[in-house]
Amino acid sequence: MNTETVTISSLGAQGDGVAMCEDGPVYVGFALPGEDVTIRRNKSKGQLVSIEKASEERTEPPCPYFGPQGARCGGCSLQHLNLGAYQQWKRRLVADALSSRGIETRIDELVTCSPGSRRRAVFTAISTKGGLLFGFNQAGTHNIVSIENCAVLSRTIVDQLPGLQALATLLVRNKRPFQLQVLETLSGLDVTVQGIAHLSEKQRHRAIARALELGLARLSLGGEILIEARKPVVKFCGIDVAPPPGGFLQASEAAQDKMIALVSEHMAGLKRVADLFCGCGTFTLPLAREIAVDAAENDGATLAALDQAARHTQGLKPVTTERRDLFRRPLMAAELKKTDGVVFDPPRAGAQAQSVEIAASAVKKVAAVSCNPATLARDLRILIDGGFNLRSVTLIDQFLWSPHVEAIALLER
Repeated sequence: MNTETVTISSLGAQGDGVAMCEDGPVYVGFALPGEDVTIRRNKSKGQLVSIEKASEERTEPPCPYFGPQGARCGGCSLQHLNLGAYQQWKRRLVADALSSRGIETRIDELVTCSPGSRRRAVFTAISTKGGLLFGFNQAGTHNIVSIENCAVLSRTIVDQLPGLQALATLLVRNKRPFQLQVLETLSGLDVTVQGIAHLSEKQRHRAIARALELGLARLSLGGEILIEARKPVVKFCGIDVAPPPGGFLQASEAAQDKMIALVSEHMAGLKRVADLFCGCGTFTLPLAREIAVDAAENDGATLAALDQAARHTQGLKPVTTERRDLFRRPLMAAELKKTDGVVFDPPRAGAQAQSVEIAASAVKKVAAVSCNPATLARDLRILIDGGFNLRSVTLIDQFLWSPHVEAIALLER
């Protein structure tokens, strides 16, 4: 494949450098604006060969698995960009998405999370002729890069990488890849195996024995608990919660606490709030210290964890729970008659149908939490057109060095 030299003019939404060529944009991983780079090109994709002129904003990546040469982990995309430019780029991702929907507003300074603060990860494992590969996917491929360290993950998880790889070796049944979802809890690591339908009795016994040796709090196969030495526990502003196997939590505890503070302050003084896509109760339980909360979520095990926590925490205002598919059955405007405020934290698809109903209701305040700027902007447009004023947008960088960013938009009328 022939090489060519191009000039990078901007950063794309996924963190790739963008070169504007005669036949359209070419996306070059690990390249920065203002750089002249030599690439091998395949249509609109360019593989970085060398940097002829480097950007002043380029910096030394902190992780040895990051970079364009050879098999490199694809978990991070922007370790080579200095901190100031990186933070500006993340703010611009959200600002551009809002602007595309005609929303112009001040975006608060990015709330940063430290390296080594991520408490959950999904590792992929696969058996090969050369042995087990255990780690993260190489950028843009299904190839697995084995890792021995990670600049993003908590030290507790990093220290257990050899043990987790040894555990994965005991679980192999064929040449198909499978995943280990790992969550750091106050009780120890909570590990959920996905992609394996069943294990032999011998594998089960060996996996359980290894989990005990490693001091894991819990080991599960899908939703089935193989061994629970200690109940995994996390805290939402001092309230103990035991999430189910594979249950969703915010990636960073520090980010979680900041998000709770923003939402709680916004909802202060209200009498009844609906927490939609509520998960294990990240917002429900702290809010319930002062406000009655109606929580809705489609995952039964996650909702049960919230309900258990609410029942075993003294001094909370009433908390109701409903298992409900809010994509197909959003809470209708008529159902929100007695509701003063709404919090919603949906998956990346957003909450379009729910936003329509909130806009048609008499709800006074909304806190919209999102990890997808495009769907957030769409949902905010619906709410603004329904009479809400956008008070603030706060960005939280709990997905360090990646193109993902968490945003909390606060609205009222």
